[in-house]
Amino acid sequence: MHDKILVLDFGSQYTQLIARRTRELGVYSEIKPFNTPVDEIKKAAPKAIIFSGGPASVWDEESPRIDLDIFNLNIPILGICYGMQITTHLLGGKVERSDKREFGPAKLKVIEHLDLLKDIPDGSDIWMSHGDRVLELPEGFTAIAESENSPVAAVKNEKLKMYCTQFHPEVVHTKYGKEILSNFIFNIAGCKNTWTSKSFADSTIKEIREKVGSSKVICGLSGGVDSAVAAVIIQRAIMENLYCIFVDTGLMRFNESAEVVHSFKDMGLNLIHVDATERFYNKLSGVSDPEKKRKIIGEEFINVFDEEASKISDVDFLAQGTLYPDVIESVSVKGPSATIKSHHNVGGLPEKMNLKLVEPLRELFKDEVRAVGYELGVPANILNRHPFPGPGLGIRIMGEITKERVEILRLADHIFIDEIKKGGIYDDIWQAFCVYLPVKTVGVMGDERTYEDVIALRAVTSLDGMTANWSRIPYDILEKTSVRIINEVKGINRVVYDISTKPPSTIEWE
Repeated sequence: MHDKILVLDFGSQYTQLIARRTRELGVYSEIKPFNTPVDEIKKAAPKAIIFSGGPASVWDEESPRIDLDIFNLNIPILGICYGMQITTHLLGGKVERSDKREFGPAKLKVIEHLDLLKDIPDGSDIWMSHGDRVLELPEGFTAIAESENSPVAAVKNEKLKMYCTQFHPEVVHTKYGKEILSNFIFNIAGCKNTWTSKSFADSTIKEIREKVGSSKVICGLSGGVDSAVAAVIIQRAIMENLYCIFVDTGLMRFNESAEVVHSFKDMGLNLIHVDATERFYNKLSGVSDPEKKRKIIGEEFINVFDEEASKISDVDFLAQGTLYPDVIESVSVKGPSATIKSHHNVGGLPEKMNLKLVEPLRELFKDEVRAVGYELGVPANILNRHPFPGPGLGIRIMGEITKERVEILRLADHIFIDEIKKGGIYDDIWQAFCVYLPVKTVGVMGDERTYEDVIALRAVTSLDGMTANWSRIPYDILEKTSVRIINEVKGINRVVYDISTKPPSTIEWE
């Protein structure tokens, strides 16, 4: 058993960062909605609770509220931004709408260098994001820091073990934010830093062994990080009773199918390779709508997977590479998100196949999955590979998918990846790829006029893919990529670079 921090989500864009920073310090954390019942909190037995920030004002009619009994649990609490304001409001203090809102950098003036702010230098950079501010403190609370526009930037109540900050210690813009969180987690809450990739792997292997016993498990391998790590961790638990099915849709990257088969067989996985390329191309013929393409690819994947799985007798479990962000999204404080596009990964298998689920990674963020993969000896070429969507190149071709277009895109994409690897920046980029645009443009090659299609380059930097900025790739790498694609890929005479951020754009084009 590990010590646990419970993060109550009031809708902040930074809520996941709080959980990630806590885990980086070696303490397990879980995110729950702000309205989680007190009895459920007691059952979770956290060593401490953190209230996240949020976009609401305590004066809004439908602003998030919490059960006052949470303050009687005798558990250390840290309130951040809205978490500080709602704590102040509910315990009898006064919060007002500020004339001077604070969004962005500020300087912290430390009044008391103890407890939460122990060893935090005066005048250090902090990050604010609020429109309300605390005017009067509840009884028993004292101010321990201030900023230019916030006379109360941090407070404490030692008797209640409660601490609050108006600023966000979880973001990198707060210079000593990690030290502030560390002070709360270790010095105030008394947690032990036992949450590591090794401890997770060891305990998960044991849990899977106990849950599955001598039953068989099937796992769909895509060649990506998540399914690979999930397969290896299950294999360590049940050995030959794991059956991995790799469905080759014909929409993989350059030489990727062969690399996947070779790597997974080298790892000793019980692998079934199905080449369904022509089957997928036939189903996708004449289809241009992106949602229809996704659904066809997903449904056909399920059909192929189901056919292969039915050949294996006595299967009771299905393995899935569900990650913690997927779990959080299902219990979001804001409710189900509007469908922007179908999820990248293929779903629907449990309902169709009537199998029990094994989800060994459902407690992990993406970077933690990689850390566990390294612990288990998964090859670096799989762990460091850029994310790749379930529908593959099918959603990187605008319009109809044809064999010719797939081959054009696959070669262009290979050239782009090759050049950023040669430039030594592959590992600095979250995701890089090409998009095929069936848009004819005029060009000239030699003395002849050309009228051919366009390739768009896309490369982004990100922590988890939820937000992303376009990557500032050096011009010489972009130039080499463009020259090679136009010279080596028949049918392309123009290369463009996508400089859109997420939001408002998505990382993938479809």
